[in-house]
Amino acid sequence: MVTPFTADGQVDYAGLENLINHLIDGGIDYLVSLGTTGESATLSKDEKKKIWAFTAEKVNKRVNLVAGIAGNNTYEVVEAVKEFDTTGYSAILSASPHYNKPIQEGIYQHYKAIAEVAPLPILLYNVPGRTGSNMTAETTVRLARDFKNIIGIKEASGNFDQFNHIMRDKPEDFLFISGDDPVTLPMMALGAVGVISVVGNALPRQFSDMIRICLTGDFKAAQKGHYDLIEFTRLMFVEGSPGGVKTALKQLGVCGDTLRLPLVQVPPATADKISAELKKILAN
Repeated sequence: MVTPFTADGQVDYAGLENLINHLIDGGIDYLVSLGTTGESATLSKDEKKKIWAFTAEKVNKRVNLVAGIAGNNTYEVVEAVKEFDTTGYSAILSASPHYNKPIQEGIYQHYKAIAEVAPLPILLYNVPGRTGSNMTAETTVRLARDFKNIIGIKEASGNFDQFNHIMRDKPEDFLFISGDDPVTLPMMALGAVGVISVVGNALPRQFSDMIRICLTGDFKAAQKGHYDLIEFTRLMFVEGSPGGVKTALKQLGVCGDTLRLPLVQVPPATADKISAELKKILAN
């Protein structure tokens, strides 16, 4: 989920409640609170605690909830995981450390430290485009085999050779989840079980319908939904995320489009393209 802000940059709790209901009414299966799309890097510890508690209260067990807890200081991440109030939550999503560029053993030891204290199951998150380092298939599978409470991965490397190796070697019950909207359909053809999505913030019904068709194995039928969303998906990322999807959410009347610096709103020309694409999709 995005984190809505008021025009003066404060957390917009009314907008967050609207978003929660928009997503649940749109047919999603679970929500991720304060992942990358939630601009967690610019939220204080106190703001995060309030957002997590508010989200759990408003979701009220209607769907499962996942909390994003990550960072490049293993000690701080471990302490945050230990202190986390699990009320209403089912799992923790934790991105591989950013900026430090640890070797594979460092990534393994980082997650090992988290797994040893985590009060909830853990989803790994590999996103080299943001972290500056890739978690290899070998490290993913090693973690999956060594820690029963590491239950899956949000994979956003875009590397299909890596996807192949994870799917071949992982434990059977380890969840392989797309973290990259544009390639979700082919990832599901390889065996992914779903997606943690940016696009789904704005178009939960359209995107989740496509996912559910994929889960039946009818990828030919899923292609129409995939193709219908290609241009909209491109626009969500052309000026960086989550600026594009916040623009779409504002146009849909769900919440505002304010971001916290260093992120800024998309330019008017891009907003106009998003509006036109939204109208086309919603008219279908």
